[in-house]
Amino acid sequence: MSLTELLVGLAALVLAPFVGGFLRGVDRRITARMQGRIGPPVRQQFYDFLKLWGKAPSVPNKASVVWVWGYLLLTMVTVFMLFAGQDLLIIFFVLAFAAACLAFGAYSVRSPYAHIGAHRELLQMLSYEPILLLAVVAIFLQTGTFMVSGVLEYDQPLLLTLPLAFAAVLIALGIKLRKSPFDISASEHAHQELVRGVYTEYSGRTLAVIELAHWYELVLILAFVALFWAQPLWVGVLLALGAYFLEFVVDNIAARLRWTWMLSISWGIGVGLVLLNIVLIQFVFSGARV
Repeated sequence: MSLTELLVGLAALVLAPFVGGFLRGVDRRITARMQGRIGPPVRQQFYDFLKLWGKAPSVPNKASVVWVWGYLLLTMVTVFMLFAGQDLLIIFFVLAFAAACLAFGAYSVRSPYAHIGAHRELLQMLSYEPILLLAVVAIFLQTGTFMVSGVLEYDQPLLLTLPLAFAAVLIALGIKLRKSPFDISASEHAHQELVRGVYTEYSGRTLAVIELAHWYELVLILAFVALFWAQPLWVGVLLALGAYFLEFVVDNIAARLRWTWMLSISWGIGVGLVLLNIVLIQFVFSGARV
């Protein structure tokens, strides 16, 4: 790792919460307008975070707090690695461990609602993780490297040869961000829930830590989407923002699906699209590889 990559990774750790919080605020604002409401100001996310952080801690047991901090710290590691140009495969393996920490934290308490939410969180992981890992494999087959720095140096946009993998990543994006119709472990919008699934036993500072981890996650996933058009990178940023806006639209027009539907769509359509794209790379686009 070069000094420049190290500095970029550290800068991403500092800036990602502000970018992620801002994007979540934009999400709430646009969602409200789509529903005929005014909605909160974009900066409301930061006010809510500070309010939660300032509340007196109230936790069911110490184990749940450890798992929550594990979720945040491992997510921060993935953000640092991505912006420092490191191995995509390792990044998503670490991200899987981070997501598992959130589920294990819910399992560590006695609440049956939290256990149901944790079970569904693991089901969501089983839905989107194969898509993300296979998409990384497809990127490797096209570029010849797992390194983010190598992908950024690739001489043509990946979207031109990986359109099906990109479509599958959009499916995984909705599941990962807990957007309708895939918000089965806990809805992203608190007003929709009486019992918040995997978040049921969290409040105050621990809930603030979870929200902070979500901001890091959002930046990570959108940065991965941007890699599909890394030359020039500003087009990739617009592509990622467009994908995020598409998730707003789907979130507001779709009802929540059963977990069986989620698995069928992710494994049947999402994984199928990536595998088909890998076949196309091998037999149709093979001349475009480095």
